[in-house]
Amino acid sequence: MLKIVIFVTLPSHFQLSMGLQIGIVGLPNVGKSTLFKALTKKQTLIANYPFATIDPSVGIVEVPDSRLEPLSKVSNAARIVPATIEFVDIAGLVAGASQGEGLGNQFLAHIRECDAIAQVVREFTDKNIIHVHDSVDPTRDRDVINLELALADLQTITKRLDNVRKTLKGGGSKEIEAHIAYLDRVKIALEQGHAARDIETSDDEKPWLRELSLLTAKPILYIRNVDEGFKGDAILHSPNEISISAKIEAELAELSSEDARAMMADLEMTEAGLDRVIVAAYKLLGLCTYFTSGEIETRAWTVHEGSKAPVAAGVIHTDFEKSFIRAEVVNWKEFVELGGWSGAREKGAMKTEGKEYIVKDGDVCYFKVGA
Repeated sequence: MLKIVIFVTLPSHFQLSMGLQIGIVGLPNVGKSTLFKALTKKQTLIANYPFATIDPSVGIVEVPDSRLEPLSKVSNAARIVPATIEFVDIAGLVAGASQGEGLGNQFLAHIRECDAIAQVVREFTDKNIIHVHDSVDPTRDRDVINLELALADLQTITKRLDNVRKTLKGGGSKEIEAHIAYLDRVKIALEQGHAARDIETSDDEKPWLRELSLLTAKPILYIRNVDEGFKGDAILHSPNEISISAKIEAELAELSSEDARAMMADLEMTEAGLDRVIVAAYKLLGLCTYFTSGEIETRAWTVHEGSKAPVAAGVIHTDFEKSFIRAEVVNWKEFVELGGWSGAREKGAMKTEGKEYIVKDGDVCYFKVGA
């Protein structure tokens, strides 16, 4: 599963091994909890005052995938099991959070446990909803949050530098000196306003970066919470930027499928904003989907992009990675067009792949494993 965290009725061993979560963050009253409720259809405290959310709520959300239905029909599958992703609703941050303002230290710790960040910035203009800065300015609000994350990271870096330098006094080595040089480089970059995710890091340095669990090293998705009918342009100048109305999405989430489609037609919406958020969050984590499909079920499985076949098999069951022999693989479109496994074999569309095969998004796989 995924700790953006993902669900395909995934076995517990997969959830623990992947451990992927996306934390929803932002200033108080920007619509985080409204978005979370719409995403998960899970009731959470929504109130018109700061810090209505203190303890993080966690919800598991299905990843929309139009490929599952045709795969299921071809295989005459008894059920469909989609991939899922886990979102965490984290309480509002304020300026000074890195120094403990507004229970900031507690909230920053919750963010540190997540693998990616979805930052909600307020762009809607409802005067009845209090804004902590008394005005709507999404660029300023984004910068406030990012500054607090960077300040918290600077504290982490400073402490780590002190500890590593103490080690150097006891008898240095080239590795320790390289470690200090890297930490200094990250510290300077943060002080200059750069995020850790944007700092060039070599393969040798990546373990040091992972150990730090820096907040600004996490991939980030910006969600602009806009007014109904908003048609404006991107203003945050980020490749990972989505505009939705959390209020509209929350209303749609409460309706039946038929009524939701009718409301979307009235609003001239071609797709639900929530679907765009979920898919963007999934991609933000560098994930791709492969499928298994047969009479029992058609199921979507999640792996990191670039994963080899044994790793993908290990998602189904941890023992499969070690006992992997080979994989039979068909692209999902060919699988559907040729009528499933038998047609794919007859037409030569099914390929037999070994341990070095890199699983592609949209592969339909059947793994051969040993005892």
